[in-house]
Amino acid sequence: MTTDDTYPTLDLALRVGELLLSSGAGAADVSVQMQNVCIACGLRGVSASVTFTELQLTHQESPDEPGMIQVRDVRQREIDYEDLTLVDWLVRDLVAGAIDRDEARNRLAQIVSSGHERSRKVVTLAWGIMGLGVGLLLGAKPIVAAAAFVGAIGIDLIQRYLARRRLPTFYQQVAGGLFATLLAVLVIATHLSEHPSRIVSAGIILLLAGVSYMGAVQDALTGFPLTAAARCMEATLATAGVIAGVSGGLTVATALGIKLVNLTPGASAYPPWPEMALGGAISAGAFAFASYAPYRALLPAALLGMMSATSFIALYRAGLGVSWPSAVAATCVGLVSYTIAARVKVPTLLLVVTGVVPLLPGLSVYRGLAHLSADDPSGLVELINASVIFLALAGGVIFGEYIAQPLRREGRRLEQRLSGPRLVGPLTVRSVRRRKRTKV
Repeated sequence: MTTDDTYPTLDLALRVGELLLSSGAGAADVSVQMQNVCIACGLRGVSASVTFTELQLTHQESPDEPGMIQVRDVRQREIDYEDLTLVDWLVRDLVAGAIDRDEARNRLAQIVSSGHERSRKVVTLAWGIMGLGVGLLLGAKPIVAAAAFVGAIGIDLIQRYLARRRLPTFYQQVAGGLFATLLAVLVIATHLSEHPSRIVSAGIILLLAGVSYMGAVQDALTGFPLTAAARCMEATLATAGVIAGVSGGLTVATALGIKLVNLTPGASAYPPWPEMALGGAISAGAFAFASYAPYRALLPAALLGMMSATSFIALYRAGLGVSWPSAVAATCVGLVSYTIAARVKVPTLLLVVTGVVPLLPGLSVYRGLAHLSADDPSGLVELINASVIFLALAGGVIFGEYIAQPLRREGRRLEQRLSGPRLVGPLTVRSVRRRKRTKV
């Protein structure tokens, strides 16, 4: 391959990696997919380096020639599962030989430049519905759940406004935490509820970076400690912003003479399993919708959220603690997601993340950092417990996928043996590719 062909190939691979990483994909997946793009375009011997904010590809044609290096910065943005799905299928088509490099570049440019058919107002409403589902997961009463619904919508509008003003994420989190706390103050002042802890907890749950923490643990497990540390640092800073916002709201309440009795921000309790199942389905499905997941993936996402919440609460009620039920539920999500993703034609990551959303211990992280900021050593215990849960979730999901891969492969072989000859079309796509390679 000539130099004129090498640079466009590396550029395409970097652009694919940038979109995958900014959409929430793990560093290991990004590295492999960039190499797959290069190999599909006829460029072998490429070395990929992935960090939290930078991607690098290196290719050396021969030991006697200098290596070619291309670097691309990654700009973090909101999770976009529609773009993630489109890029996933672009890479699949490129690897299968259905499109060439130039067509792949054109399709990628269309993905990046095109907007969404889903209205932003509808997405904001979906965040509110997710807040309602989270309220059910916390055992909230109707008034508290309604406050969580309103709070989630208000937080999304505030953060969108501040993002357009290019304010850093930390200050957006401060504003969100302040709004959630002032909403709780308003509800208490009007005597609509006497549970300020649940109101604040349900309000701030959407601000807590549980998905980022789980992604950090996944990167650590798959051999990318630098990226894991960067993601963990970003998530911790975002949580610190929430703490500052809640503290500011409590200060305003004190100045107004409103006493929030028995307020423990971050406090939660597990409700009966029907509420857990309903809350898990609503929160997972709404999160998938708000993250621009394809419509065909919404029902599977909701069912996975229901499954994870139900299995968790069943094992928790059996006296197994929190970490082991989380690990078992995450393993089930990983096992089922791998099979369903192929059926609905979406990346497995989409279903995995939405399936474990009801189990993310964002409130534990909040409590831990809040206690440490108040010189309470019990905060360290909370953080350790949260870390164990994140490890259980990430490890369980990855283990479930490891189990699912050989099961699916053996299932294909059994199907081939039992299905008999096809009257129309090939038996499998692989057989067609194998014959094509043989002819070449």
